[in-house]
Amino acid sequence: MRPPRKKVNFRHGDKVEVCSNEEGFIGSYYLATVVSRLDNGLYVVRYDTLLEDDGSQPLTETLFPNELRPKPPPLAAASSFARCQRVDAFDNDGWWVGQVSGKVDDHHYYVYFSTTHEEIAYPSSAIRVHQEWLNGQWIRSDS
Repeated sequence: MRPPRKKVNFRHGDKVEVCSNEEGFIGSYYLATVVSRLDNGLYVVRYDTLLEDDGSQPLTETLFPNELRPKPPPLAAASSFARCQRVDAFDNDGWWVGQVSGKVDDHHYYVYFSTTHEEIAYPSSAIRVHQEWLNGQWIRSDS
């Protein structure tokens, strides 16, 4: 039996990451700030990097709680990544879950994304160790 999910009650001003479930964006997370919690349990968030269609202001959306997770805790910057290591790569205004597939040089790595079947080179500064939000705690993914 699966343990119950720990419910997080976000408050105004909390930094969160929004998990995208839209086709073409699955496996990506976008930093946002909680604007409010509605009476029906939904949350209104304002994205840090995504803009309204006209580009005039940050995008605001109303989301279900299961589409949000707390902002991951900072980890010491990795000086290197191992082949097959699960990582997040920053691209197109968000963090995308992938796997290190090779090394270009000491500061650049190839990351493979199973959702898009793409392999893209990134500087190590745009890669972070992947962490999963499970049962109310962050679990570092070292493999």
